Amino acid sequence: MSSISSSLSFHALKPPLHISRQCLSLQLARSCYRRYAYNSHANVALLIHVQSACPHPSSNLQSCCNAIASSSDATVSVINFEDVMEKDWSFLEYSDSSEEHKQKIDEIISAGEITETSKVLIAISSDEFIDRVVDSSNCKQLLVVHDSLFMLACIKEKHDKVKCWQGELIYVPEKWTPFDVVFLYFLPALPFELGQILEALRKRCLPGARVVISHPQGRQAAEEQQKQYPDVVVSNLPDKMLLQNVAADHSIEVVKFVDEPGFYLAILKFEAESMDE
Repeated sequence: MSSISSSLSFHALKPPLHISRQCLSLQLARSCYRRYAYNSHANVALLIHVQSACPHPSSNLQSCCNAIASSSDATVSVINFEDVMEKDWSFLEYSDSSEEHKQKIDEIISAGEITETSKVLIAISSDEFIDRVVDSSNCKQLLVVHDSLFMLACIKEKHDKVKCWQGELIYVPEKWTPFDVVFLYFLPALPFELGQILEALRKRCLPGARVVISHPQGRQAAEEQQKQYPDVVVSNLPDKMLLQNVAADHSIEVVKFVDEPGFYLAILKFEAESMDE
């Protein structure tokens, strides 16, 4: 299956999403990848009708999804999900429009050292962060991985050239690899141990690739989010000692570590020799 203009792809790995609110019907048939197998077909164009909820009540879900549904690919099957449930990711969209907040976002992006030849991976992000990466950086490929089909649909509506894949980070298909920049924008939402994540990335990254772990509001904010959204925020941000120990086990260097009350940033770099093993 191709990337940007391809049909919705299902690869069997986990059960359907669980959604928290009621919303409009949505139609997706393009570039949001869902990991399900359907009648043993590797690539299937699907028309999906989802009774779900908008993470942002003011959003026009029908408009968003119809924009993505526009595709020349033929629809070969129809699946109706009447009770598909999706988690609430709205807390990632901060209302802070201050210059200080914008500078933090820019610092996170600059830590990746994106170039025109970079293949960039972003896992569990906000619309704001994706918008800023697209506006400020010119790269060869940008892939966004998220648990939410709705979030990916809205990203595709705004940024057609951005590739989107719905699923777990450690199962990202190798067809988009190797990456040389990885942003773990919201690491606490990833349901895996740090070692599992770094090992999976080691197999999908170039020698010298940079991994940026961040939180623009800092550790305390992440801990508060875990209390409010325990079904989404499943872990804490790693402290310096833990990060260094796990990174060392995977031949990764911790280039920079910032753990301030209102800002968290960790920059990791794969050592060249470890990538050849």
